[in-house]
Amino acid sequence: MYPDDDEIRKERNKARDLRKSQWWKRQCAKGLCHYCNKAVKAADLTMDHVVPLVRGGRSTRGNVVAACKDCNTKKQSLLPMEWEEYMDHLAK
Repeated sequence: MYPDDDEIRKERNKARDLRKSQWWKRQCAKGLCHYCNKAVKAADLTMDHVVPLVRGGRSTRGNVVAACKDCNTKKQSLLPMEWEEYMDHLAK
């Protein structure tokens, strides 16, 4: 069952708070995209939910990663397994 709009709104608010945390700042300071491992300026990294909010994911440290804008945009609401299949398809 997918979350309703109120649940998604609450999780997005939690994500805003998480972005202000020292933990998140340290993740961005590493300067690496979780998905492509490319070096990216900390200011250019975005927060991606590994399991997207619309698919039932939560805004927790274990479910968010720093990603470059390009990877985050391409991933959209894919689950990790779906993302891997997409990347494998591109490599062929």
